[in-house]
Amino acid sequence: MNNPVYQTVILGGGFTGLFTALHLAHEHYPRSVILIDKNERFCFKPLLYEYFDGEMDTLQVVPRFSELLKGSGVIFVQDTVQTVDLHQKEVKLASGNSYNYSNLVLALGSVTGYHHVDGAKENAFPFWTQADAIALDKHLRDCLQKAIQTDDAEQRRQLLTVVVVGGGASGVEMAATLADFLPHWYEGLRGNAAEIRIVLLNHGQEILDGDINNPLRPIAQKELQKRTIPIEILTGAEATAVRPHAIEYKSNDEIKTLATHTTIWTAGTSNHPLIQELPIPQEHRDHHGRPLVTPTMQLLDFPEVFVGGDCAAVQNNSLPATAQVAYQQGATIGRNLKALALGEPLKPVKVNIRGTLLKLGLNDAAANLFNVFEVAGEPAHLIRQGTYLTLLPSPIHDFKATTEWLDEELFHQHLDPQDVGKKVVQAVELVGAGVVGVLVARKLLQMLGDEEKK
Repeated sequence: MNNPVYQTVILGGGFTGLFTALHLAHEHYPRSVILIDKNERFCFKPLLYEYFDGEMDTLQVVPRFSELLKGSGVIFVQDTVQTVDLHQKEVKLASGNSYNYSNLVLALGSVTGYHHVDGAKENAFPFWTQADAIALDKHLRDCLQKAIQTDDAEQRRQLLTVVVVGGGASGVEMAATLADFLPHWYEGLRGNAAEIRIVLLNHGQEILDGDINNPLRPIAQKELQKRTIPIEILTGAEATAVRPHAIEYKSNDEIKTLATHTTIWTAGTSNHPLIQELPIPQEHRDHHGRPLVTPTMQLLDFPEVFVGGDCAAVQNNSLPATAQVAYQQGATIGRNLKALALGEPLKPVKVNIRGTLLKLGLNDAAANLFNVFEVAGEPAHLIRQGTYLTLLPSPIHDFKATTEWLDEELFHQHLDPQDVGKKVVQAVELVGAGVVGVLVARKLLQMLGDEEKK
């Protein structure tokens, strides 16, 4: 008989996987922990737009796993998972290596969903990883450079037209970001910024429909028109095909074509292929095909396997696929793994959703806090970045990113005592827990002046 293997393997280094690993290290978990991810770096997806437009740097948004896990005791393996055998408790990697486990954490996230739209995967740009951001950056710069050099008006119009497919939060944030910084790029080349066209193509009749950010729709619609270049919103427009220099869409039962050299795909996600291949019956999956898990985050048929984030659907508890949900689930999985190792009772996940945050261009955002009040503009931008910085993993990384942001981004550039009210201070204290909340709130109070502080 083989000796039992007492080690926990975590597949996926996103919010759920990384926070599970860090929590186990913090709680002095008595078993070895192996974290496997195909990438060298963790990607803080909510701030990928800031990395893309240059507001934040690599250290803050895409730090190396080796840095985040240094001194934690967690073993990081950069490799691609090929198969997961739940019956044999074995994970096989592309390198040929394999790992057996006593407990497994599936935190593989989701993948870009193209929904069988012809040419979308081949011709549209996804926006999901650091590599996606770099590729899109290079492509857009090339388009602007070609546009400034051509005398062909039609070709220039195509090069300067960008279509964002999907009117959910990702599409709205992408369109708003592009509409602010692309004109600056083009003006830097001595081009006419008014020639740039940003189109948001939405299948539904309203943007943010069915999204957790739905309450922020009125603010978002107003702010999208206030960008450096107003955004054209096409609703009731279903993408049917993406070509190298055009996108086709169906509107009012008519197929239309929009010439563009740049189509960005933000129209939803699909299950990770490895999650789809798991031997889990359909009745133990939700209508999206995600595995159902118990309130303690365990698979129904394999209780030694924990699943969280975009991969999982908690029984009788519908939760949005957001960073704040994923990292809280990671903490629960970490606590329950330790309890399991020590023979203690497991506890159900309790997710506290503090509110929603939506980026609406450079130094602009909207925030809905506990469904109590809403903030827009630069104050919401401050709350959004301050809040997300509290979620950055590991104390060392959190401190580095926080101090850089407070010094360069916040205190020297964005705060005007005349524009910041007491509500913003309260919001930062409420939402931005920990060091960021305290530091930002104190600085805001200082900037409001002695009378306001009283």
